[in-house]
Amino acid sequence: MRQATGHGVVQIDKEIDRPLGQAPKRRPAAARTPWLRKGTVAASVGVLAVVAVSAGIAWRDKPFRVPEVVAEVQPAVPAAAPAAAQHKAPASNGGPTIIKVNPQAGDSGAIVIRDPSAVSQNERIAHLPDRALIEDSASGPLPVRAADGRRPFDVYARAWSGARGARVAIVIGGLGLSQTGTQQAIGRLPPEITLGFAPQGNSIGRWMQEARREGHEIVMQVPLEPFDFPNVNPGRNTLTVDASADENLKNLRWALSRTTNYTAVMNYMGARFSTSPEAMEAMMAELGKRGIGYVDDGSTARSLAPEFALKNAVPFAAGDAIIDAVQERSAILNKLDELERTARAKGFAIGTGNAFDVTVDAVASWAGEARKRGIEIVPISAVASDPERG
Repeated sequence: MRQATGHGVVQIDKEIDRPLGQAPKRRPAAARTPWLRKGTVAASVGVLAVVAVSAGIAWRDKPFRVPEVVAEVQPAVPAAAPAAAQHKAPASNGGPTIIKVNPQAGDSGAIVIRDPSAVSQNERIAHLPDRALIEDSASGPLPVRAADGRRPFDVYARAWSGARGARVAIVIGGLGLSQTGTQQAIGRLPPEITLGFAPQGNSIGRWMQEARREGHEIVMQVPLEPFDFPNVNPGRNTLTVDASADENLKNLRWALSRTTNYTAVMNYMGARFSTSPEAMEAMMAELGKRGIGYVDDGSTARSLAPEFALKNAVPFAAGDAIIDAVQERSAILNKLDELERTARAKGFAIGTGNAFDVTVDAVASWAGEARKRGIEIVPISAVASDPERG
């Protein structure tokens, strides 16, 4: 039976339903149900409605969700992006380079962060060509810029300290012509000495790998027309002033294809060729397109190489002295001492020579003593001016 009161409804049990001897029981206050009151019922229904709507939104087909953004970091720009091949890699100021890749179909348009110090090749695999830097041709592998803008000049360069002290770079050419002389030069010269290979040499690919394993940076020599040609003849496939542009390009590509993993080419003779604007323009345009440098051995003061190297964005270095014009040890050492004085005066100096036994012996001896006097022996790429780097 229920009885109405001013405070609500109170349940009164019938006598017959109660156990004998027990008084009527009231429910504890905590067991009462205040949420059934009118106000609390409405609030509870509202909360449940909000939860239900939120859950529905969360499990829908993501119409209100912010799209996920994935930052993708890769070691290099994908080689499959053809648009990247048409642009030069941005110059570095010493910090990481950020390259934005144009998105392709199905691509997310990743931003690639590349550390300039990672551009050069790992020394443990320096003897192995980078396939991204090779163009196959009828005459053999030709150097080429990679799809991401990397150049053979950068990738195959030997590392150096980067210090601002006095630096001397020495290029010893003529390797490959004599098997014994080539082996001795690679084995005896310090790894900081740059080695130049003659395209007429034998087993150049094998010697290139040996030189790179020993830590040497290398260049490829190109025969250019001297005065009194053909009485004075640099050898097979010489580039000449009177040849057509196509013929010179064919001969240049033959020399370039003789091996791989070199940073630059260096003239072999060429006193007449290097003074011809038309001839030098065509050659430098090809070198700039392929991303390799040019070393002028300093044999002629009238060379137009600096002008056309700059015009075609070719890294360039010019020799200050030919160290073994006189093939006598004391004379070579005197020339090396002159290079040291030049380096102390202007910051760096460049010497060129040939792989004669006397030259190799003198350079190996002098290099060890020069280090003790604070001279850093560096690869030729370390002292080249590079239009793409500013």
